[in-house]
Amino acid sequence: MQTSTPCRKAEITRKTAETDIALTLNLDGKGESSIDSGCGFLDHMLTLFAKHGSFDLSLTCKGDTYVDDHHTVEDIGIVLGQAFAKALCDKRGISRYGSMILPMDESLILSAVDLSGRSYLGFALDIPTSRVGTFDTELVEEFWLAFTRNAQCTLHLRKATGTNSHHIIEGAFKAAARALRQAVAIDTARPDDLPSTKGVL
Repeated sequence: MQTSTPCRKAEITRKTAETDIALTLNLDGKGESSIDSGCGFLDHMLTLFAKHGSFDLSLTCKGDTYVDDHHTVEDIGIVLGQAFAKALCDKRGISRYGSMILPMDESLILSAVDLSGRSYLGFALDIPTSRVGTFDTELVEEFWLAFTRNAQCTLHLRKATGTNSHHIIEGAFKAAARALRQAVAIDTARPDDLPSTKGVL
């Protein structure tokens, strides 16, 4: 269910047999967050995502983590993507594109985003280990796939260098946040313009 909120902000709730999620997002925030996903590693990633994107983000999730983290991670990706789509309204005035090349110690991560209305994930992180702690690293791709499908954006995440799985994943979340921060920003020179020759995004 989606509740009515002004543009640039969104509240989303989603309840299934596998997860019960409540999320609020402010695109014009200060990077403040309150995250309780039930998955400690994802909490860490979303906290730094909010900080580096300057998004205010609140999230609670009760999921079937006794099975594994898959449903929780994927469904949070879905809800976060829905929140971005809702908060952007008709996308009038946004910069639309954003990119970042971000170093994280030995890792170097490229992220590029287009808030195009078309969902595509170009995922080339090549994470060397199957787990970071108890977190299944293949879920990183599942998260961003769910996000792009529901935010209706094109997102590329690519590793240039990197050998430490934690650094690679953290670099990807930070780079994506920084790219999204650019893309959602209002173009002050054209605040009423829709950045597309088609007239729709």
